[in-house]
Amino acid sequence: MADERGAALLRGGVSSPRATFLELFFDLVFVFALTRVSQRIIDDLSATRQDLLAEIVQTLLIFLAFWAVWTFTAWVTSRYEPERPEIQFVVVYTMLGCLVMAVATPRAFDSRGLAFALAFVAVQVGRPLFLTLALRGHPRRLVTIRVASWAAMSAVPWVLGAVSTGPWRLACWSLAVVVDYAGLMFGWPVPRLGATRTSTWAVLGEHLAERYQQFFLIALGENILIIGLSFSGHSFSGVSSGAFLLSFVTTVLLWRIYFHRAGHLLTEAIRVARSPGRLGESASWTHLVIVAGVLATAVGYELAIVHPYQRTELSWAVFLMGGPAVFLLARARFEYEIFGRVSRSRIIGVFALAVLVPVATRTATVLALAAAATVLAAITVADYRRARGQAPELPHPAL
Repeated sequence: MADERGAALLRGGVSSPRATFLELFFDLVFVFALTRVSQRIIDDLSATRQDLLAEIVQTLLIFLAFWAVWTFTAWVTSRYEPERPEIQFVVVYTMLGCLVMAVATPRAFDSRGLAFALAFVAVQVGRPLFLTLALRGHPRRLVTIRVASWAAMSAVPWVLGAVSTGPWRLACWSLAVVVDYAGLMFGWPVPRLGATRTSTWAVLGEHLAERYQQFFLIALGENILIIGLSFSGHSFSGVSSGAFLLSFVTTVLLWRIYFHRAGHLLTEAIRVARSPGRLGESASWTHLVIVAGVLATAVGYELAIVHPYQRTELSWAVFLMGGPAVFLLARARFEYEIFGRVSRSRIIGVFALAVLVPVATRTATVLALAAAATVLAAITVADYRRARGQAPELPHPAL
């Protein structure tokens, strides 16, 4: 009987592959959370702090914490029935924890470190523990036991870092993130129980693919929010208006490049893959980098809109050119995952953006943004010319 009650939580053949309204509601928290992550970097760059590298590392750790929460939630709702009250409770509980983390993000390495760490630990430990109880005697509860064990292990450096200050907090939280991602990468191995790689999980591929696509759109939504807030908070000069328009066009180009063929075929690729779980796991890491590139690009938007005339500093050029370059590199890997090949335009675009970094430091910020947008536009044109008159390409997963 207990085994049957646990089995009722698993996805069945009649489950809808579409994301539920609750999952879309859950995503709204991440629009706010990603904005807080970008704003941390923007504030650091505007203040021209000497320890800028350490500040960026801190922000990266915060972003990785948010991604760990979101991606595991996506796997949970792809593996378990999201319409069940128990799973809905897990999603709402996670949503509350993420909201607390987002509120604490601007001062996570200052006065709100304990709030951030405790919210993260409460989600990462509480979620698998609740699933373990809900699954009762079902064999899959061994998976959540493994996950909970690793979450409890990483909770120690998270809490120790929260009650520490300065470099000690950074060191402890860095260790905690390494533990969290090592568990995800190696399948949370536990003595006598072994490991359970996500690549071997039975998940609803269409649902998982849709969730990754939706998170990419969340990141673009964060970009739109940054563009609007930056422009509305400053004078409507001609050059600022130009930077505003360039930022919007760049966001559209990111959307176009992502969804060109590969972005549309992720669902089908997971369906026809010999190992759907392995492709889903690989796509998770790829989208982590794609979203990081989009967030870095948003930092460049604010710099160009607020300081359009100012000469581009090297640290600014890294975001104006580096953000799109990171996105293109991850998009190239995404293309390889779907088709087993990479378009030359992606690689050429990355090299072009790298070459433009020293050039950008000799020009105004708005011109540097225009150069990055030109590279992305050239890639979009190349995609269009290559696809024109050709039959739709079928996925051929390389993994």
